[in-house]
Amino acid sequence: MDKIKEIEELIAKINDLNYHYYTLDNPVVSDGEYDKLYKKLQELEKETGHIDPLSPTQRVGGKILDKFEKHYHISRLYSLDKSQNYSDIKDWIQRVKRIIDNYNRNNEDKLPELEFVMEYKFDGLTINLHYNDGKLITASSRGNGIVGEDITSQVLTINSIQTTIKEKSEIEVQGEGLMPLSSLKKYNENSDTPLKNARNAAAGALRNLNTAETRKRNLTAYFYSMPTNDLNFEKETDMLDFLKEQKLNVYPYRKIVKTYDQIIEELERIDIERKKIDILTDGVVIKVNDIKTQQILGYTNKFPRWAIAFKYDPEEYTTKLKDVVWNVGRSGKVTPSAILEPVDFNGVTVKRATLNNYDDILRKKVKINSYVFIRRSNDVIPEILGVVDENQEGTIEIEKPKRCPYCNSELIEEKVHIYCPNSISCKPQLVARMEHFSSRNAMNIDGFSEKTIAKLIEEMNFSEIYDIYDLKYEDVINLEGFKEKKTENLLNAIEQSKKCELKNFIYAIGIPNVGEKTANDLADKFKSFDALRNAKYEQLVEIEDIGEIVACGIIKFFNDERIKKSIDILLSKGIEISYDKNTKDNILDGKKFVITGTIDNYSRDELKDLIIQNGGKVTGSVSKNTDIVLCGKNPGSKRDKAQDLSIEIYEDQILYDFISSLE
Repeated sequence: MDKIKEIEELIAKINDLNYHYYTLDNPVVSDGEYDKLYKKLQELEKETGHIDPLSPTQRVGGKILDKFEKHYHISRLYSLDKSQNYSDIKDWIQRVKRIIDNYNRNNEDKLPELEFVMEYKFDGLTINLHYNDGKLITASSRGNGIVGEDITSQVLTINSIQTTIKEKSEIEVQGEGLMPLSSLKKYNENSDTPLKNARNAAAGALRNLNTAETRKRNLTAYFYSMPTNDLNFEKETDMLDFLKEQKLNVYPYRKIVKTYDQIIEELERIDIERKKIDILTDGVVIKVNDIKTQQILGYTNKFPRWAIAFKYDPEEYTTKLKDVVWNVGRSGKVTPSAILEPVDFNGVTVKRATLNNYDDILRKKVKINSYVFIRRSNDVIPEILGVVDENQEGTIEIEKPKRCPYCNSELIEEKVHIYCPNSISCKPQLVARMEHFSSRNAMNIDGFSEKTIAKLIEEMNFSEIYDIYDLKYEDVINLEGFKEKKTENLLNAIEQSKKCELKNFIYAIGIPNVGEKTANDLADKFKSFDALRNAKYEQLVEIEDIGEIVACGIIKFFNDERIKKSIDILLSKGIEISYDKNTKDNILDGKKFVITGTIDNYSRDELKDLIIQNGGKVTGSVSKNTDIVLCGKNPGSKRDKAQDLSIEIYEDQILYDFISSLE
């Protein structure tokens, strides 16, 4: 009995650790300590033969089911009425107000002032959890709202879902099973058959009889409703807080609003913010916050009258792939670009889409004339997700190129990529290298655009980056589109670029795998370009975030005879490289910052540079490791998460005083 008790204690301990790791993203023990506890539990279960069905050891997947069993929900699971325009929202609010006004006219117990809570609408598969006496009894899909399918074995592979909770009464909890976009990307990188989108990937995983496959997809879940409970909440937000108290995963964003204008303002802000998060969302759910008002409003045959879902325009479309062209980048990498039958993406006509490499084409089974799924987010070039029908007739295989489409050199293959080895006279490579060299965070040559570079290569026979510094007035003034003022501005910018900081020069010369951050780290480590050129492997790997591959790439770069000669000629053109480590540099002493919202008079890059120059670090998302969040106007969910994690927030005058102290 002592060992059975120890098993129960270990299960409780591991479940708590899983909650901190998977739900709070705040691990409280090392991986090694966790593994010891888990192994101890496995040994005790094997020794005693006592295995609790809800034990963490039973959540790993691997069970293959014969079929799905029907599951009858205790309470009906309603869907939501949907809107795709603002007038529908206005009409819904007016209907709600009419019912409330009518109730208040005929009853003494008046309903409170109307208040709404806004939450993200997730795009996955609905999950309904049934708990009784604090234990998970079943997990089921929504089905038709009355009868679903028992998917308990599949749901148990989701580490953030609690098998035990504090509440002992019988409840049902409704949420959404989801595949994070990062998990989808990682899965597709290692899969012969890529998944087309995160929504179908999650739904397919939760309806897969092989739970080992479900486990591979690394799903998560967020919960937002309790169709069955006797807990007498006063507000919807009280119910959400209760779910969090039960250690169930509740998405941190929620917004309380009172007017139509506030709803619209928030919908427009979320339309930008939602594209930056790791979960697929297709809209926003708007609910009446007061539970009594919800009860008075009631339900139609299909929907609750007290809630509505606003759906944004879709970001996935289907169209026909007409052709594939092959492009050459500054490193010589040859990549495919899909030419599409034009499709309207929310007012933007899209004619091209990304294909990563030839292996990507094969994995996605893409062919000429295929109808394909495409996705566009964050206003970037769309990506092809896969084909609509693998057996479509009239398609043509896409051939792997053997020669460079620009210089006709024979191409070489390295792992999954194809390269043109002709770095001397292959025009696209030189254009891209010069454009990178002259970019703002490199040598900052204003006015040296891709179009101008292409003209110079064509008319001046440029073959190397250092040719930039041999340009004369008469060379530029004769270019199409250049007059006196524009010519003088370009030549002045070229001359000014000769005085540059070490980190910018390192970034400009295009060392493989060396971006802005690594260039800055290299500058801080070696403090002179000569020291970097002669760096040893042991010195390079001492730098945080530089591993074997990057270190070897740097050494190989500086030992290439052709590159050494080109750099020497470049330096002979009067380049003066300085390393001026500001005395204020360490005042932030490694603190981690997140920047969110619009900050007047400062771009995101300018603030990032200021923080780095003063010894701080900038990350893209708020976590328990964040020290300070800088909040401008319309900060979004990052501010909310910072508040939830009790992270210090700088805004308004405090924010601008802080920025001034760094300058």
